[in-house]
Amino acid sequence: MEFFRESMLELIIQTSTNLPPDVRQAMGVALKVENPHTQAGQALAIIGENVDMAYQQEGAICQDTGFPTFEIKTPIGVNQMMMRKQIAEAIAEATKRGKLRPNSVDSITGKNSGNNLGPGTPAIHFEQWEEPEIEVRLLLKGGGCENKNIQYSVPCVLEHLGRADRDLEGVKKCILHAVWQAQGQGCGPGALGVCIGADRASGYHLAKLQLFRPLDDVNPDPKLANLEREIMQDANKLGVGPMGFGGAATLIGCKIVAANRLPASFFVSVAYDCWAFRRLGVLLDAKSGAITKWLYRDPARPVERLMPEGEGFKLTGREIRLEPPLSEEKVRALKVGDVVLINGPMVTGRDAAHTYLLHHDSPCDLRGGILYHCGPVMVKEGGGWRVAAAGPTTSIREEPYEAEIIKR
Repeated sequence: MEFFRESMLELIIQTSTNLPPDVRQAMGVALKVENPHTQAGQALAIIGENVDMAYQQEGAICQDTGFPTFEIKTPIGVNQMMMRKQIAEAIAEATKRGKLRPNSVDSITGKNSGNNLGPGTPAIHFEQWEEPEIEVRLLLKGGGCENKNIQYSVPCVLEHLGRADRDLEGVKKCILHAVWQAQGQGCGPGALGVCIGADRASGYHLAKLQLFRPLDDVNPDPKLANLEREIMQDANKLGVGPMGFGGAATLIGCKIVAANRLPASFFVSVAYDCWAFRRLGVLLDAKSGAITKWLYRDPARPVERLMPEGEGFKLTGREIRLEPPLSEEKVRALKVGDVVLINGPMVTGRDAAHTYLLHHDSPCDLRGGILYHCGPVMVKEGGGWRVAAAGPTTSIREEPYEAEIIKR
């Protein structure tokens, strides 16, 4: 399969940089239902502009390019060991080009492999089928939304919702609780994959597999189709909204499957994905490895912009402009809900930087400075580095560190 490696590289790049049409359509609906003059509407406008820019510049839609999960179907006789090796090569090359951020960290030493490869990374699941072609589907799911996955053992008692029993009404309570507990931390509006039943491990896997379904499909099981509709209606009345700012657009999709279970167990497993819902797929010629068809999108159809040209984040005149170094007086004058425009240098830092700052002096002067919760995608060029993507990470994750770091 002489073209397999290049086909995988193209799949990875397109998945990271080009949101699929069904997700774009759902985000377009969210933009219509949200008031553009609210924080939620402003956040959605920025997201829309970001998605359009990522496609135009072939840059990462989100700087957290996620955990790569491949679901592959092959005819009998295809060399899966060779495919695994060449997928690893394509992952490393995409990382080198800045289409993926180095995201594979040794869980014992904390060292980043630098190429997105390591034990368990990427996740590759093979299955044989009777078709003559190879099917490869890829999901890039970020850490912020991965942290909001949740699993319930029913019956249980849920905050604000009471008792959830072993029936579809109890399942519905669990799913709505999953949306509520995310509270924007998984970068809403989000999408859910849900598995009712199975065991703990396969329940999570089956839930994640539901994220490979198109957002506009209809569940073949009428009871589950009705439950999906009810979840969409009720979740969008919770008021969580884009990025947790409140509003009408909390979910853009909910896909549910049921699997048999042990009599003693009843699990509801929820895989939460963010607005940067990156998944694509291809069909390949089994002999050459060349792409014969794209899944989820038609390359001949022009990519539709989410935001009209020139319409992104609009200034209202009420924004507060700040330039570092900041005085304590300016910081204390800020109120929750203020929109702030920053001009000047910022320092980026996420989990590792915050852990370091708890035990060491800062390598740069942070007095009056701005610490941006961000792990950018950096590309080495010549003797320096270029920022390829620098979106925010989920700030609440740094909350356990922040008070001590601000104090220091």
